[in-house]
Amino acid sequence: MKKSLLFTLFLGLIIPNVQAQEDLLSLLENDSTPDSTVVYTEASFKTTRVVNSHSLENTAPGVLDFKINHRFGEINTGGYEMFGLDQASMRLGFDYGVTERLMVGIGRSTWNKTYDGFVKYKVLRQSSGFKKMPVTLIWFSGMYVNSLKWAEPDRENYFSSRLDYAHQLIIGRKFTEGLSLQLMPSMVHRNLVENTDVSNDVFSIGVAGRQKITKRVSVNAEYYYVLPDQIQDIYTNSLSIGVDIETGGHVFQLMVTNSTAMTENGFIAANTGDWLDGDIRFGFNISRVFTLVKPKELKETGSDW
Repeated sequence: MKKSLLFTLFLGLIIPNVQAQEDLLSLLENDSTPDSTVVYTEASFKTTRVVNSHSLENTAPGVLDFKINHRFGEINTGGYEMFGLDQASMRLGFDYGVTERLMVGIGRSTWNKTYDGFVKYKVLRQSSGFKKMPVTLIWFSGMYVNSLKWAEPDRENYFSSRLDYAHQLIIGRKFTEGLSLQLMPSMVHRNLVENTDVSNDVFSIGVAGRQKITKRVSVNAEYYYVLPDQIQDIYTNSLSIGVDIETGGHVFQLMVTNSTAMTENGFIAANTGDWLDGDIRFGFNISRVFTLVKPKELKETGSDW
């Protein structure tokens, strides 16, 4: 009887202590969970383009993004050309998300009948929580092939003369739910230039931003300043302003711009439109995404890193 009483008292003392220790451990685990969680910033822009430029966004892994980019003629052509609506310049492209960080793409433009391909890689991703990163950093590289017929077919022409290249760092941050800004130091290399007085390399600084208006509508703008003595006087800096409208699987971008070309070698290094002279074009981008590889399949192959 005494042994049973002592055993009961012993359990009465031990069990509350064990429960208290378990409660303390659970509190410690709950406190440590948020500290070990990394939250990556999403939806800095509605699509992978600001207007002409690439944005901080990549196509999701396993997703194919079909893009139709269209620019009408200059509005200062007057009523005979329906203020530019009778003219058109287009680019058709496909962007594909290989991983969370890597995106690749190809396209074909009517401007100089250009074929283009690019690689876009997220070196750093803006994040909070256990791992804090204040900005997103992206490396972009593109190659462009001018497929126009040779202006002088009788002389010796080289395929390498058709090639241009572009390299760009995109450094940006989503400051609030509605405001995102990015800086874009860029270099365009042209294998063939007009004459020996013109540099093959064109260096520029681009700035771009987005301000969200509603859940599905935002205003975007971008501007490229080409450093002095880089290009001929006939070329100008590119300025574009647009509105993004999201409708389910589509994103419509409506814009006004002084750029005809929709590839970096064109709107940075060979832009001829002048806003002050009315060389402004209305245009639009349409983006439609298709899931080719489901996220579950990516996880099984270990591709979602």
